[in-house]
Amino acid sequence: MSSITKTNTYYDVPEQEVGAIFATDLQQGLTPEEVANRYETYGYNELEAKAGKPQWLKFLLQFNQPLLYILIIAGTIKAFLASWTNAWVIWGVTLINAIIGYVQEAKAEDAINSLSKSVTTEATVFREGQKIRLPSRDLVPGDVVQLVSGDKVPADVRLFEIRNLQVDESALTGESVPVQKALDILPSDTPLADRKNMSYAGTFVTFGQGMGVVVATAKDTEVGKISQSMEKSVNLMTPLTRKFAQFSNILLYIILGLASFTFFVGLGRGESFANMFEAAVALAVSAIPEGLPAVVTITLAIGVNRMAARNAIIRKLPAVETLGGATVICSDKTGTLTENQMTVQQIYAGQETYHVTGGGYSSKGEILRGDDIVEDLPFSLQECLMCGLLCNDSRLKTKDKYKIVIGDPTEGALITVASKAGYNQAHFNNTFPRLDSIPFESDYQYMATLHDTSEHHPETPRIIYVKGSVEKMLERCTQAYDLQGQIIELDRTLILDQVETMASQGLRVLAFARKVAPDHQHSIDHEDLEENLIFIGLQGMIDPPRAEAIAAVHACQSAGIQVKMITGDHISTASAIAHRLGINKDGNLLSFEGKQIAKMEPHEQEQAVIDGSVFARVAPEQKLQLVEILQSQGDVVAMTGDGVNDAPALKQAQIGIAMGKAGTDVARESSDMLLTDDNFASIEAAVEEGRTVYQNLRKAISFLLPVNGGESMTILISALLALELPILSLQVLWLNMINSVTMTVPLAFEPKSPDTMKRPPRDPNEGLLSGNLLKRVLAISVFNWILIFGMFEWAQSFYGDMDNTLAIARTMAIQALVLARIIYLISVSELGNSLIRKLKGDNISLGNLSAISYGILGAIVLQIVFSQVPFMNSLFRTAPLNLNQWLICLIPVLPMIPVAILVNKFFPPHLSQVKK
Repeated sequence: MSSITKTNTYYDVPEQEVGAIFATDLQQGLTPEEVANRYETYGYNELEAKAGKPQWLKFLLQFNQPLLYILIIAGTIKAFLASWTNAWVIWGVTLINAIIGYVQEAKAEDAINSLSKSVTTEATVFREGQKIRLPSRDLVPGDVVQLVSGDKVPADVRLFEIRNLQVDESALTGESVPVQKALDILPSDTPLADRKNMSYAGTFVTFGQGMGVVVATAKDTEVGKISQSMEKSVNLMTPLTRKFAQFSNILLYIILGLASFTFFVGLGRGESFANMFEAAVALAVSAIPEGLPAVVTITLAIGVNRMAARNAIIRKLPAVETLGGATVICSDKTGTLTENQMTVQQIYAGQETYHVTGGGYSSKGEILRGDDIVEDLPFSLQECLMCGLLCNDSRLKTKDKYKIVIGDPTEGALITVASKAGYNQAHFNNTFPRLDSIPFESDYQYMATLHDTSEHHPETPRIIYVKGSVEKMLERCTQAYDLQGQIIELDRTLILDQVETMASQGLRVLAFARKVAPDHQHSIDHEDLEENLIFIGLQGMIDPPRAEAIAAVHACQSAGIQVKMITGDHISTASAIAHRLGINKDGNLLSFEGKQIAKMEPHEQEQAVIDGSVFARVAPEQKLQLVEILQSQGDVVAMTGDGVNDAPALKQAQIGIAMGKAGTDVARESSDMLLTDDNFASIEAAVEEGRTVYQNLRKAISFLLPVNGGESMTILISALLALELPILSLQVLWLNMINSVTMTVPLAFEPKSPDTMKRPPRDPNEGLLSGNLLKRVLAISVFNWILIFGMFEWAQSFYGDMDNTLAIARTMAIQALVLARIIYLISVSELGNSLIRKLKGDNISLGNLSAISYGILGAIVLQIVFSQVPFMNSLFRTAPLNLNQWLICLIPVLPMIPVAILVNKFFPPHLSQVKK
């Protein structure tokens, strides 16, 4: 390829000259050979992400936690007191905590980054005359691209063909109003915001369509020149971690207050500085849940990956938690709740009704009038099929012996039914070539195409075919064709009755019309379609509900989550599908149309949104209004969407869910989560995973905090009463860091509970420590305090004549506490729940419980090392235990079994629930 002679500007020269500069045929596009050469020259169309924080700084920031400040300071003071063993162990614990936090945050960031890269922005490109879809990163300068409403502009593009094209350039220019594009050649000094014949990478098409040639990619784009990365930085902060940070700050002041109080009370009573400082440090480190930050990060990272495995890609980490609290899911119908494989089943044309056999996109099937196959097609039926075939931007393609639609499933159904009458799309596209078209826009609810029919129908050399919603077609028609093609007066009542009959069977109904245009006309606009269209007929098609969506809707309703269908379909069609899906509220299926809601008073609208299950023919702004009304009632709303006009509602909802397959780039950018399979069942699965993630976090908190509470109470009371400390600061650090993390991390891998989707949603206003969780923590803390203190005092008394009495007593107190913690861990885990159900005679599997089993085994091994290895005895001031002493440690553990059962009964571990 000869090198491209580039200019600094392309808006100041004719589009033909731009094509010449890039050696591009504006009608055919580039050849594969040219594309390959340009890849070598220009590389891929992607910006390098901004350099993040250096790894050393990320590691140092792990120490930037209020609770770790206490440990660092305590270790420093210990060093000044020449207690180097204590100092190095305390510093070692802070280092281990930092390493764990650093590794897990890195894994979480990598998970989110890799998942976000798996969803690529696509572009429509013409190469060798063929229109194809490919990732935008594969574009090269000189490519001819098509832009339509909802697209993210993939590169800097010089436009050469437009139709009502409007582009949101606010991200680049700050201009809040979409720019109306034009093709006029502009002066060379035209500022960026006024370059109407250009579209720039990273902006969004909000209306219309256009064609253009790529003039800059990657770092050469306007976005690249100002070094703006399209990739957003990963933010690991979530509502839960923010709550935890607030909790940590409060806990910091409480710890410092209690430690200072203990220290000065002891000094005032005449105790030595060293002893009281040891007590203060022990109290401080006992109250700090050192392992909790690592557990929170690990659990959230696991949740992200689990959701991805179930076809839900999290774009914003807070959605992991928020999903678990969803109370309402507002879902689109087509493709999400249904198969998205439309099949025409009825045709109404020339006041006759026809039935169509066959399903999917297979051409096998017949068109029947009554029981007879229609072989000689009447004029009105021919035109109804022809309109659906020609007013169509999609095509069918054979893949793995099956037909799939490249484009819109509705248009695929129209191609399929025409093929059952022997009509070939490629043949008629050549016979009646398209001169111009108006793409479907939700504001107009129709599509139109202009065709040259002069060669075969010289009496009508130009024909406009239009398809769209029944309402919009009837507004523009006063006449219709009868069976033989004679023009008669339009009978609206008859047509609307037919629509109602089709819709009551769950069929989606499209109307078809045509208009003879002047001989010289080569383009069409909306003004050409305002009146004088002649009604041709109706086609009724069905998109059957997904079997898995029916089960998912039932699961959501069992979980106390309302499901509301929002669709552009006819209300009867939507209601019929909703009935088959089981979407209702309290057994009643109430349906509303957008125009009904628009006429209501505010209080009536509110009640309709609360009571309704189906909302049909809803305008885009009404979707936003619907979300706001639900949120005003205290609901946590998940909203699905795929179009440009869905973006405001997706942003407003607590969880915006975009379609990974059919969704526009605007919808994706506005969402918190992407569905890679566009399936409602994946939403239900994501909610289930979100609930599991949050429940596992709660289990971790309810497991970790009681041991801190028991240790703190033990040390505080011992210090204030001038008793020997039952547990030293180094031993506390071992328990809180090594033992706790070993036993708590497995909770992050806990499988879902069988009743996860049988409980109402949690209260979104619930705090980190509130209600049953706080009561659990207090109850188990008191038990742990009694256990530690009681075992220490008994062992000190019983082994009082031995040289290492204190070491033995402390070691036995710690081992008894750990053994009791194992019982408590089982009680809060799914292992405990499964064992209880098994004892009750339920025929269940214990499930995937290997993580908890490994955690318990690891904790036991580490505790044996802790007390039986001489080096550990010297480091932590412990003593090896004999078999009798180990058995004695088991005795006080036995009361933990009934305590755990009672705590589970009176303070159940599940979340506080929303009272609706």
